[in-house]
Order: sequence, then structure tokens, then C-alpha cells
Amino acid sequence: MGTVGYMAPEYGSAGIISSMGDVYSFGILLMEVFTRRKPTDEMFHGDFTMKKWVSDSMPDAIMEIVDSNLVTGEEGAGQEIEECFLMVMGLAMECTSDFPEERISMEDVIVRLKNALQKFNQNVSIGLVIN
Repeated sequence: MGTVGYMAPEYGSAGIISSMGDVYSFGILLMEVFTRRKPTDEMFHGDFTMKKWVSDSMPDAIMEIVDSNLVTGEEGAGQEIEECFLMVMGLAMECTSDFPEERISMEDVIVRLKNALQKFNQNVSIGLVIN
């Protein structure tokens, strides 16, 4: 098994370590947390990576890949929750761009996560906290 799909391409191919590689890893981590899948899951093989799976699900099938434990018990907030997951998975995709210069900065990641959290808290009866 290679490193395709869960390690920044520049690290796997050239051994380059950078903060943009950390951004890539964070994007993969977001995908793991919200889908409850690991990039090494047996369903991912060859060119079918977690990143491709997430990308292919956007925007219409995002709720099919989100961990069902994250959405239980929320009545009537389906569209708002879906929009939040789309925001987070869109962010994860921006973190995992193939080229480091195309990736979002961690400063912008924080701003976007806080925006998603604010939108979530405005529309859903439960609150989450990100410090």
C-alpha cells in the first residue's frame, strides 16, 4: 500500500516537509472525523482514495458519507446540518489540494471553521464549542 491519498503529494514523492503539508494532513483529519473512515480503509484502493470519495459526494450526496452518529437526534435541522457538513468537507478539499500553493492557510482554516460553527449553532438546538 502506498501513501497516495493520506499524505501530502510533495512529501510522498520528494520528501518535502512544510507547513502546507500539515494543512494537507489536517484536511485528511477533517475527512476522517466527519466520515468516521480512515484513509487506509479497505474500501479505498488504487485511484479511489478518501479524498476522491469525499469529492465525488459533493454536493448532493454529502449526507451519505457523513458519520451517522453526528446527525442523530436532530429534528428539522436537516438542511442546515447538511450545509455545515458541506462547508467542512469543502474546507477539507481546499486543504488537500494537490499543489501546496493552492492550499488554504491554517489561519483561513480557523476562520472558516468558526464560521461553520457559528452557522451550526444558529440553526441547531445544540451547541458545539471550538476554541
